[in-house]
Amino acid sequence: MSTRKGPPKHQNLFAWKPDGGKKKNETEPGGKFRPFSEVTGVCPRCRDQIEWKRRYGKYKPLVEPAKCQRCGKRSVRQAYHNICSACAKESKVCAKCSCRVEKIIGRDIEEVEAERKTLDEAIKNARERDRRSLLRALNKNKTSGTEKTPQIADKSRQGDLFPTSSLDEYAKQSRMNADDNDEDDDEYDDVDDDEVRICN
Repeated sequence: MSTRKGPPKHQNLFAWKPDGGKKKNETEPGGKFRPFSEVTGVCPRCRDQIEWKRRYGKYKPLVEPAKCQRCGKRSVRQAYHNICSACAKESKVCAKCSCRVEKIIGRDIEEVEAERKTLDEAIKNARERDRRSLLRALNKNKTSGTEKTPQIADKSRQGDLFPTSSLDEYAKQSRMNADDNDEDDDEYDDVDDDEVRICN
């Protein structure tokens, strides 16, 4: 055993990713097109534990509903939960650790489904123009957090290749330089061609 104390000798340059060398199928659960459902009905400590399992590839989603430890019905629909949401809400405990907690994370699945149904009905009964604007707003909210401005990957050559950190700034700067060059060309328009030939 090591007797060394304090921080590690060498710090990791990047975070460890589970299945980093494998190509991920985006249609599988946990992929881009089928993300995991939100963790609900648990205390903050249990929520952190479940999210840790998701982050490091240890999470195993339920294939079929599990049996509740209070009522005995097969109504537990989220992985690592021991109590169904109805029993947990009734007795005001965490669905995973069964501890009495003041703050429960997330909303019930029934509330989310009811909200989704009312939204679908509103979209279905709206005019075409309103329906399209609602759908556009919903899609904008989903994609706004994921898009980022393109950045230069190799920071060591940042000054050589592009003088700025992002491509947008580089494009803006090149437009400004082009405008400055047009003004310089206007200064030389009033000079005779003979004088220019002599200078060369």
